[in-house]
Amino acid sequence: MTAMIGSADCQPACLAATRDGLHRVAEHLLAAARYAATGEIGLLPAPGGFRTPPFGPDGRFLAVDGTELVVGDAAATRRTVLTTLRAAAEFAGVTPGAPAQVYQPATSLDPDEPLMIDPQAARLLAEWYQLGAQALGQLAVEVPGDRPSAAVLWPEHFDVGITAGAINYGASPGDDHIADPYLYVGPHDGPPPGDPAFWNAPFGAARTCRQIGTVAEAAAFFRDGRARAQAATPNRRTS
Repeated sequence: MTAMIGSADCQPACLAATRDGLHRVAEHLLAAARYAATGEIGLLPAPGGFRTPPFGPDGRFLAVDGTELVVGDAAATRRTVLTTLRAAAEFAGVTPGAPAQVYQPATSLDPDEPLMIDPQAARLLAEWYQLGAQALGQLAVEVPGDRPSAAVLWPEHFDVGITAGAINYGASPGDDHIADPYLYVGPHDGPPPGDPAFWNAPFGAARTCRQIGTVAEAAAFFRDGRARAQAATPNRRTS
């Protein structure tokens, strides 16, 4: 896979608007639906975007595929174009609103504000999640001694990530601090001193989609970050 997110044919403003729209859907619709049924909020990356795990006796799920909302179960699926949270919630039979009792929502709940989701930007973000998830899967297999967690797309941060050996690894679609989608390595103790070229972010290290274009490159970045963090903190070594 060659990631072209942030390229000239996908303007930053378009990417930001799409990310915001999809983030609102993740928090106020998909996470809301899963929480109401199970008390859990975690989502999963999926082809075309992201989804809930199946829940309930009929294996119900909600998913975003490009610019569409998909609602299904073991028997059938339906889909509709995402226009507003209100319309999507009515289609899915969900009461919109992120579970504020679990965390402070990162996006606003305005049921009638248009969801400005560009098809190309949505595709690029979906591909970025897939790249990150595949690289995280490779890392997890390689470091069982670090007790890696399952990969989850967290609705509040809207990133897909794991924790392994007191280090967070993940793929973000971009945010207010780093506009482009990026990968990150975040030691729980913060970035080790003395290597600012690698540890280039307050939380650790970040590499954007302009620097990482394949699953192999992403996995190599995660491995490098792990090795550097362990070298700086020897008692963190677990395998």
